[in-house]
Amino acid sequence: MKTRIRSAVLALAAATAVLATAAGCGSSSSTAASTAAPPLVVYSAQGYAQTVIDAFQKATGIQTKLVKDSTGPLLAKVAAEKSNPQWGLLWADGAEAFAALDGQGQLLKGYAPDVPLTAAGQSVFPQDRSYVPTGITLAGAVLYDPAKTPNPPTSWQELLSPAWRGKVGMPNPSISGPTYPFVAGMMSQLGGEDQGKAYFSQLKANGLQVFDANPDSLHALTTGAIQLDLAQSSTAFAAVVKNPGLKVAFLNKVSLLPSNIGIDAKAPAAVQDEAEKFAAFTLSPAGQQAMLAGNPSGDSLYWPLVNGVSPRQGVPPLDTVAYQTVDPYVWGPRESEINSWFTQNIVK
Repeated sequence: MKTRIRSAVLALAAATAVLATAAGCGSSSSTAASTAAPPLVVYSAQGYAQTVIDAFQKATGIQTKLVKDSTGPLLAKVAAEKSNPQWGLLWADGAEAFAALDGQGQLLKGYAPDVPLTAAGQSVFPQDRSYVPTGITLAGAVLYDPAKTPNPPTSWQELLSPAWRGKVGMPNPSISGPTYPFVAGMMSQLGGEDQGKAYFSQLKANGLQVFDANPDSLHALTTGAIQLDLAQSSTAFAAVVKNPGLKVAFLNKVSLLPSNIGIDAKAPAAVQDEAEKFAAFTLSPAGQQAMLAGNPSGDSLYWPLVNGVSPRQGVPPLDTVAYQTVDPYVWGPRESEINSWFTQNIVK
C-alpha cells in the first residue's frame, strides 16, 4: 500500500516536470504551483488537534487545514459526504465508528507507523490497519464529589440498588460520540446486546438521568442534581483539574476508548501520503509532546500507547485500572441501531 502511494506521487511529479519542459520554460512560481501538493484537510474532535497540526506543519511543510467539531457532528458530516468526501483525515475518539467506516470501504487499509507500542496500544490496533490509534482514554469513569458521596459504588450492579435511585447521570450516546463505546462496552461485558439493554432499562427504572453531552452531566453533578457522572476518563480528569475536590473511580470493568486516525480511501494518492505522514507524526516524540501539551485540562489527559511516553500528572498508571478491550467490528455496525434504541427507551 505504501509503495503504491509513493509510486503514484512520484509518477505525478514526473509527469508535471515533463509538461513544464514541453511548455518551454514557465516561471519558477508557476512550476511550484503546478507541483504543490493539495492541503491535508483534517476533521477532528480532539482538543489538542490545532497544536499538533501546527507542529506537523512546522516539521514537514505540509499545509494542513483543521475542521473542528465534536465527534457526533463530525461523524454525521463524514456520513453525509460519503459519495464525495471533503476530508483527507478523520481524528476522533472511539474505535467503533472507525470500524463501521472500514466496513463501508471508506478507510485506507494497510498502514501503521512503526513505533514501539504498549500492550494496551497493541490491543486497539485493527488487524487490517484501516485506522491508527494515537492515544487511550477509558469509557465509563465514575466522577463524584466525596464531600457529598463519601462511599461511591464498587460495582456496576450496585448502581441498580435503591441507594443510587435518581443519583446517576450520563451523556446521551446518540449525541456524545465517546459515550457509545461505554454503552457497547457494558453490553459486551454483560454478555450481549439483550443483556445490556436489560441493564440500561433497569438503570432507567432506578432513575438514570441522561444529558445531551458531558458539560450538561458535569453541571448536574456540581449542582447536586446527580451524585455520580458516568463519563469519559479525560472528561473526568479535566473536571478534577478545574475542581480538585472531585474524584474519579473506575468500576470493574471499563472499556479502552482510543483516539483514532482514519484516512479517506477516496482521497488522491498525494493526500493519502500526507495523511500517513501526519499519523506517523502523532506517534513520534514530537507529536506525542504536542498531544500532551495541546489541551492540558482536557483531551491531553490520556494514556500514551507508545512505550517510553508518560501521561500527564494526575492520570494514574493504566495498569491500576481493570479494563477490557471491546471488539469494535462487533459493536461498530450496531451503533445506529443501539443509539436509536437508547433514545427511544432510555432517554424518553
